[in-house]
Amino acid sequence: MIKISLKDGSTLELQEGSSVLDVAKKISEGLARNATCGEVNGEIKDLRYELQQDCNLVIHTFQNDDVEGKKAYWHTTSHIMAQAVKRLFPDAKVAIGPAIEEGFYYDFDVEKPFTDEDKVKIEEEMKKIIKEDLPIERFVLPRNEAIEFMKKKDEPYKVELIEELPEGEEISFYQQGDFTDLCAGPHLESTGKVKSVKILSSSGAYWRGSEKNKMLQRIYAISFPKASMLQEHLAWLEEAKQRDHRKIGKEQELFMTHELVGSGLPMYLPNGATIRRILERYIADKEVALDYKHVYTPSLANVELYKTSGHWDHYKDDMFPVMKMENEEIVLRPMNCPHHMLIYKNKLHSYRDLPIRIGELAHDFRYESSGSVCGLERVREMCQNDAHIFVTPKQIKEVFGEVVRLILSVYEDFGFNDYTFRLSLRDKNNKEKYFDDDKMWETAESQLREILTELGIDFYEAEGEAAFYGPKLDVQIKTAIGHDITISTCQLDFLLPQRFELEYIGEDGQAHRPVVIHRAILGTFDRFLSFLIEEYKGAFPVWLAPTQVKILPITDNQHEYAKEIKAQFVAKGYRVILDDRNEKIGYKIREAQLEKVPYMVVIGEKEVQSNNIAVRAREEGDIGTMTLEEFIQKLEENQIQKN
Repeated sequence: MIKISLKDGSTLELQEGSSVLDVAKKISEGLARNATCGEVNGEIKDLRYELQQDCNLVIHTFQNDDVEGKKAYWHTTSHIMAQAVKRLFPDAKVAIGPAIEEGFYYDFDVEKPFTDEDKVKIEEEMKKIIKEDLPIERFVLPRNEAIEFMKKKDEPYKVELIEELPEGEEISFYQQGDFTDLCAGPHLESTGKVKSVKILSSSGAYWRGSEKNKMLQRIYAISFPKASMLQEHLAWLEEAKQRDHRKIGKEQELFMTHELVGSGLPMYLPNGATIRRILERYIADKEVALDYKHVYTPSLANVELYKTSGHWDHYKDDMFPVMKMENEEIVLRPMNCPHHMLIYKNKLHSYRDLPIRIGELAHDFRYESSGSVCGLERVREMCQNDAHIFVTPKQIKEVFGEVVRLILSVYEDFGFNDYTFRLSLRDKNNKEKYFDDDKMWETAESQLREILTELGIDFYEAEGEAAFYGPKLDVQIKTAIGHDITISTCQLDFLLPQRFELEYIGEDGQAHRPVVIHRAILGTFDRFLSFLIEEYKGAFPVWLAPTQVKILPITDNQHEYAKEIKAQFVAKGYRVILDDRNEKIGYKIREAQLEKVPYMVVIGEKEVQSNNIAVRAREEGDIGTMTLEEFIQKLEENQIQKN
């Protein structure tokens, strides 16, 4: 007998050689029906996997937020898709078909792109394969035999993948009916375990993501255990489509892109520029009140700066190519922390001067591929709400807590409440990505963990998410359509002060090395604005709306009074537009509603005679007639920011 320790702390005893599925059945028939894979001592395994010794076991299902459970389900369905494509297009070559955050895709080498008609046929064939309820069976082959096996099947992409595996590696395959695929698994027991499928889209994709390789055809799809879950997901996708910041950005004239400017280089139109200016002033004012000193530094720098900081060794692939100018090699900066190190070093500091807070709304540049750029969310030039705080070791906890309180204050102002704190650590095995100094990392990670615990912050840990120079606290926030993204970050850095030989004079009169806290509250203004657009669905709160009030005279006879009203709004600092076009009032109101202007002031002859205004609100509609002073007081009472 072997002892199985379960997630809830209980244990079971079963015969040696019992499978993961046997354990699920022992717990309950319901769990056995819903199980998709198991996690044995931290390793994901098939339900078929036989347990030979005492172990810890977690059984995964598709339910709730079980990521591994969904991945096994979706990866199984990707094989069903590949089998369907091979049945309909026998000459197609299969590449890879992983599960992704929402569903899965599979890449195929075919003569021409898949048409909408092709995708309908593929989906129908997938449903047939599911109905056939084909057993899915795993087998392994030695490396040489695996290569020959895939060569006979004329699958060059699989051969390439196998040839890159090390000698002695166990190479597994999964077979379902007439289809066999190279795969590490795990997979469900049969194709019939999948219930509802839907092909979502298709696109071109370079093999292995490199433009030097052949363009393949990628099909995206998703599957669920229940038809109702699929319908809910399709409704969610439609909502996501309506919230897409690129769609709303175009409709509300917030930003634009143009091929003559280049991919990933958006241009802010007046409405978008207004919102961005408000955001920049908002955060700069908060920082100034907390004794941040703002600076301006150039967007170009000598390559030697980044060699000194370590960015050149760990980050150069994300930087634009070097420009040679006379005796210098210049590069567009990917971040501005090295500049701030030099500003600190510009003069001698005493321990009495610390903490020193250097802030900047800084333009940085990242060498993003054209396939990865997306509206404002992922760009090649960005403006960061960046700052670096230089502290003594004794000040770390206090100042780190100050940064966390600033983050919470900002989130309260914007009404954010669905977020979590993530302690991002290095991957100890990745010596290329992270600066190689075990002692430094252990000190920084343990200190940050201790600080968060003492501050009473609930957090989870994520290995491999740290910056190359140190661990960080990332604030993960849920978008309106359920995506988990990083907005704010706060990083602890012992490395850059060392590489730039930064010092301060301590109480003992001796030179000491400061610690640097990197922090970004709004992250980049570009990504933050894309988040806000989707969060508010374009209906910005009054203080952020590019136009706060739109004045709508009914006829030409009210134009003079409307101009007087506008002048008074402007004098009070509000952003207002007078729509004096010769259009019917109903048309003007509908247009303002589509533009999602928070308030409309309608002026007819009655309002002119009584020296009043009729007010309509975006959400409530007609809210009555009042004096201009009463309406402005209403705005002021709601603490609307005007600048």
